[in-house]
Amino acid sequence: MAENLFFQVGIILGLAAFGGFIARLLNQPLLVAFIAIGIVLGPSALGVVTPSNEIELFARMGIALLLFVVGLRLDLHVIKSVGPVALASGLGQVFFTTLIGYGLALALGMTTTTALYVAVALTFSSTIIIVKLLSDKREVETLHGRIAVGFLIVQDIVVVLVMIALTAFGGADGETHLGVEALNIVLKGALMLGAVALLVRYILPWLMPKLATSTELLMLFAIAMAVLGGAAGDALGFSKEVGAFLAGVSLASTPYREQIAARLTSLRDFLLIFFFIELGAAIDLFHLGAQLPSALLLSLFVLLGNPLIVMCIMGFMGYRRQTSFLAGLTVAQISEFSLVLAALGLALGHLSEQTLGLIALVGLITISVSTYMIIYSHPLYARLSGLLTIFERNDPFRERTPGGESMISPDIIFVGLGRYGSQLAVELAQHGHRLLAVELDPSKLTLCNHPNIEIAYGDASDAEFLGTLPLQDAKWLVSTVRNTEQVRLMQASLRSVGHGCHLAIAAPDKTTYDQLQLDGVDIVLMPYQDAAAAALSELLAVLPKSETPWQEASRA
Repeated sequence: MAENLFFQVGIILGLAAFGGFIARLLNQPLLVAFIAIGIVLGPSALGVVTPSNEIELFARMGIALLLFVVGLRLDLHVIKSVGPVALASGLGQVFFTTLIGYGLALALGMTTTTALYVAVALTFSSTIIIVKLLSDKREVETLHGRIAVGFLIVQDIVVVLVMIALTAFGGADGETHLGVEALNIVLKGALMLGAVALLVRYILPWLMPKLATSTELLMLFAIAMAVLGGAAGDALGFSKEVGAFLAGVSLASTPYREQIAARLTSLRDFLLIFFFIELGAAIDLFHLGAQLPSALLLSLFVLLGNPLIVMCIMGFMGYRRQTSFLAGLTVAQISEFSLVLAALGLALGHLSEQTLGLIALVGLITISVSTYMIIYSHPLYARLSGLLTIFERNDPFRERTPGGESMISPDIIFVGLGRYGSQLAVELAQHGHRLLAVELDPSKLTLCNHPNIEIAYGDASDAEFLGTLPLQDAKWLVSTVRNTEQVRLMQASLRSVGHGCHLAIAAPDKTTYDQLQLDGVDIVLMPYQDAAAAALSELLAVLPKSETPWQEASRA
């Protein structure tokens, strides 16, 4: 048994590495490659990967670490700020998707019970896959990323309640009552939140400094928190995702969260390979062919309808169309929970194996297509922005600049407030320049606390947003954003809106540096190279002069 498991893991890792290498050569996402390898290795193809507790354990630990790291990066005050829109978007999307999906399923000739199951299955999006994609793009901490994580957690809670209701109504003994189960889950939820509050208030402030004296001990504690949090969520009737997420939130207010998150990333990515392989292996190809026409129609609804529903809700609540679009793309697929729900329906005798195959095929199609939609979300928005104007609020009041609508007449429009950018912005302000600083990550809006700096939340690659800035009044636009795609889109947007200022733009690499030079940018910044040059200048000013070997030889 042990030798067979060791062989399975070896084959999985070897083919995952090979598939990942091929995916990179073809510029394709690793996630899709891992799912495809899972299908090939699964029972419907080679049969190398079979269901086992050990493989499932690796996968569940990866899920726990993924959601734990997300929780680490979300402060409690941020959760409060995006809570209302996350709740409204999550519940609204579940309601409208179920309603429309039910009508589609009935139109396809399904029975009432089957149509209801299919409709509910279409509402849930994959928290794990979306968070992994947003993490890879470093967009978890952006406004749309935080809203997306919020309504995905809402969906996870809804699916738990749906399963409780199905079990209560479909149980063979008839002794389980829905009201009792609902009260039970509310009490357990309060218990979980109370435990998190006690940890944050009394235990962690005392414990964390002691653990931090040893990096190894701190990491071990963090992993234990992630896994135990997931186990607690599962034991209390919630999902592992919710439990692990809350465990991460409990550490989000500590000064050690960045160190923990950075060190757990590699372990998280390694363990998630098993989840994606397991997900692919669970897809049975033999039941999929006959369901293809229905699956294509339902997939089209999920890929287009779900994002449109979210965009309508967020637009109504006062968000810009770009924020709504980027958040809406995250619901353009169905979840592994949809398969779990279908499996429960099969076990209760409500569904057939053909319906289970239909839902699995919709999952395969939507996960594969939506992965590309999310990876290329910004170029996709750039192409579709003109068609999305109907979703733009006349007054996107949720995204106004702090302190009011009026903006100063700045000397410099400054884009990007990371560690490099915020320091540079403060230095410029201290030299008497007036700055309007633009940042997409809400957590960075408070980094530059100076009377000469006014902060505006927004995406400088969005032409509509750029058009609201006083570009004709500013003398310079300085950008420290080091994302190649964002820099390219910002340049295109600047050209489309017109501007009367000089440009100083940071280049993330040598290729972008050369292109910016050709485009006539006034100053091209190379942050690491510039910092190294400044450090070298300071060191040479104080170090004793030494002769080179050829000088020493000539003197001899």
